[in-house]
Amino acid sequence: MKRYQNIKEVKTITDKGNFSFRYYKENKYPEIPESENDIYVITNQSDRYDLLAQQYYQDFNLWWIISCANPELGFDSINIPPGTQVRIPIQLQQILSDYIKLNNL
Repeated sequence: MKRYQNIKEVKTITDKGNFSFRYYKENKYPEIPESENDIYVITNQSDRYDLLAQQYYQDFNLWWIISCANPELGFDSINIPPGTQVRIPIQLQQILSDYIKLNNL
């Protein structure tokens, strides 16, 4: 699921140089509570959120779920420092359902 595929475009502005700028409604993310079924991994040098999402969810677009579940690591990059413990939430359908409800999709 691409997280922006159903987010409404608020406006598009085209400047004189034929560049278009699209503005979208704010994207909101659900709280992801810890579960006893969550998986914890220690990252290595090649691990990234998108690669972990592909491995555990079979969809690299869901990297944001792992990132949201680990707010202490920041939300500004898909890279994860090696040797970091990362929580992989398992309740995927509930998280996606909460995301859809939160963004009125």
